[in-house]
Parts: sequence; structure tokens; C-alpha cells
Amino acid sequence: MEHYFVIKHLHVTAAVLSITLFVVRAWWSVRESPRLNARWVRVLPHLIDTALLGLGVTLLMLLSIWPWQLPWLGAKLLALLAYIGIGTFAIKRGKTPQTRAVAALVAIVLFAYMVGAAIRHSPLSWLA
Repeated sequence: MEHYFVIKHLHVTAAVLSITLFVVRAWWSVRESPRLNARWVRVLPHLIDTALLGLGVTLLMLLSIWPWQLPWLGAKLLALLAYIGIGTFAIKRGKTPQTRAVAALVAIVLFAYMVGAAIRHSPLSWLA
């Protein structure tokens, strides 16, 4: 438990980096920028998101909790799955810039929901 706060802060830092890079990539996708094809743009998000997930799992193990024990955590993980799926449309699977823009906005709203669920410890997120 002595490393809990370090791991939690690394998790939060990874989340901030993840959403920041997502917004940049989504913007480039909507603008159809060739920057989206740079090698670091294709690799770095996966490294950050792997760290984010790994740190989240580490926190679960440190606290000895499981997503089905806490409704807010289960809701956050379901939102994460939706965020990942919709995020793929925002970055590459959306056929038009408009489709990618709408998907990006939905993904950002889902991310904000996850942050609210984590802070408020409620599946109602910011509405709790």
C-alpha cells in the first residue's frame, strides 16, 4: 500500500496524456492530416494506454477490489469499452470527416464520464 499514491498519480498522468493525444489525433483525422501516419503517432498511444490499463489493474490488486464489487468501477469499465470502440471511428474507421468528428466528441464525453465516475465514485458520474 506504500506505493498506492505514486501508482494512482501515474495512472492519472497516463489518463491525461491519453486523452490529450486522442484529441490531437482526432483533430488530425478530421482534418485528414498526413501527420496521423507518423510512426510515433501510431505507436505512442498504445504505449500510454497499455501503461494506463496496467496501472489501473495494479490499483485494483493493491486495493483487493473487483469491478463487479463497486458499481462505479463496473460502469467506468463499460464506458472504457465504449470509448475504445467509438474512438476507433474517430481516428480511422469513420468514413467521412463529419463521422470522425462526431465519434471524437462522443468519445470525449465518454472519457469525461469515466473521470467523473472515478472522482465521484458513482455510476452517475458528475451527476452524483
